[in-house]
Amino acid sequence: MKRYGSVIGLRPEKLAEYKRLHAAVWPEILGKIKDCHIHNYSIFLRQLPDGSHYLFSYFEYSGTDMAADSARMAADPKTQEWWALCKPCQDPLANRAEGEWWAEMEKVFPVD
Repeated sequence: MKRYGSVIGLRPEKLAEYKRLHAAVWPEILGKIKDCHIHNYSIFLRQLPDGSHYLFSYFEYSGTDMAADSARMAADPKTQEWWALCKPCQDPLANRAEGEWWAEMEKVFPVD
């Protein structure tokens, strides 16, 4: 199993909408996450002193091909519909890697 953490900004004016969406995640989305070998998926919210908001996501991946599972998830029509609602709420980091929406974080502890 591999652990993943990533971060993204959240547009302050979209805070209530994002929380509303995630208070009732569609069953198809939860099923696709599980189908793609993702477990213990969580998103945390933090407001910084300057008023900006950041989301931190954590999940554990138990599959053998993360790229293939990620592509399969991205190709899913219901996931695309969900992302179309969520993405306008998010504010990707300027220094994220090319091709990333959420910026992947380096795991520094625990060391596996």
